Amino acid sequence: MSLIAEVDRYVALKRALGYKFVDIERMLHSYARFAASRGDASIRAATAIEWASQAPSPERSCVKLRVVRAFAVALHAEDDRHELPPRNIFGTRRARRRAPHLLTTEQIRHLLGVALSMPPAGSITPHTWHYMFGLMAVTGLRVSEATALLVSDITPDGLLVRQTKFRKSRLVYILPSVRNALDDYLALRRRTGGSDDHLFVLSSGRPPAPHYAYHAFLKIARKAGLRDSSGTPGPTLHDLRHGFAVRSLEQMDDGDDPGRHMLALSTYLGHASVAGTYWYLEATPALLRRIAQTTEQAHVARAGQ
Repeated sequence: MSLIAEVDRYVALKRALGYKFVDIERMLHSYARFAASRGDASIRAATAIEWASQAPSPERSCVKLRVVRAFAVALHAEDDRHELPPRNIFGTRRARRRAPHLLTTEQIRHLLGVALSMPPAGSITPHTWHYMFGLMAVTGLRVSEATALLVSDITPDGLLVRQTKFRKSRLVYILPSVRNALDDYLALRRRTGGSDDHLFVLSSGRPPAPHYAYHAFLKIARKAGLRDSSGTPGPTLHDLRHGFAVRSLEQMDDGDDPGRHMLALSTYLGHASVAGTYWYLEATPALLRRIAQTTEQAHVARAGQ
């Protein structure tokens, strides 16, 4: 069996176990094509290292080699002709999470206004960016979840987010004002959006791919003056989700149970575990200090009783 066929078999097995494996499948197919060009019939450590070394950074090389090594471990268990690449030939680097850029409410309003001026003028596309990014800001949806929404996913009880990350579905409550905004978008969409089942569509009549929406956000942020073109870090589309999480945590009352609040937020955001939600605290020191101070004050008050 060729390495490309082995990749397909490996990916099918992982997906049967509940993994999405989209990015990993892309990487493994890239490796398999590279190995085939070298005439490899099985995994060779030297080829895997050569392929991974072509990544743009040492961190990315680590990721790529780690993916191939996991694939090699699975195949080696069946056929020891498959070599296992060394673990840490590129070091033990792990990509750091980028620091968040939290947008103010005024900045988000400005950004959504600028979205309406994007090309092509007179089409549904500027309105799609305006309403989709606005929905993400007030619900914390992932970009993949927003672009995958269907018109039928707007239910009387909220938005039905289907089979997304971690193969979870969930119901996302939306305020009446958000529902009214979606009704406005649907009215525009019925006139100019075409017949596709997806909620958000472009002038082509098709939904935007997540990576296309990501780059559209960067263009809009630059036009809005929230980013420059020099490569300096600035807000990205994921910061809308991050900002929603932080605003939710900031609105806790002094008497609220932080643990229960975090669990509810974790469920709402679709995290696999509450540990993923706690990262929003770690990445926002000011919020973490505030929660620590509130907890300390409550402890002191109880001790004095």
